Amino acid sequence: MASDRLTLGFDTSAAHCAAALLSGDRVLVSHAEDMGRGQAERLMPLLEEVLAAGGATWSDLTRIGVGIGPGNFTGIRISVAAARGLALALGIPAIGISTLDAIRALNGPACLPAVPAPRDQVYVQRPGAAPDLVPLAGITGHSLPPVPATLAETIARLAVTAPADSPPPAPLYIRPADAAPARDLPPVILDDA
Repeated sequence: MASDRLTLGFDTSAAHCAAALLSGDRVLVSHAEDMGRGQAERLMPLLEEVLAAGGATWSDLTRIGVGIGPGNFTGIRISVAAARGLALALGIPAIGISTLDAIRALNGPACLPAVPAPRDQVYVQRPGAAPDLVPLAGITGHSLPPVPATLAETIARLAVTAPADSPPPAPLYIRPADAAPARDLPPVILDDA
């Protein structure tokens, strides 16, 4: 298997953990699990299972493709951090692929890619514009993300054709996180003097 150019693609940007292994443009293995939480604990075992099912090891990989969002703030950070760590450890490129680009690759360049967001909103990217967060009621004729396994396959396919010297993957955040600082007061530090 080491002579084949193997690409591992994965995504945790929504309520799933998905991965696909490609040899060139041919899908060897694709797997996805729906999950609202737990992607951090499940991602690495899932990637190892996908590699094993494809008869490959980490050292056989030549490239990694990772979903960078938009989507779940924590989920995006999980997969991007994993991809960057794996790329550094394996000495191979990691390529960040947005879900919007994956939708466009599947549905054609003229489509209006849209990713569901909280509070009846969607992330969209109109042609020639930056991604934006808009009310779902305000758009029509949009294309939603594919099922998670197909998303992972598409991320891997796009990573295969991306330049190897692409910048390291980084999360695609369109809006700030909903997290707020802790409301508890910091502990009092006693002085021994």
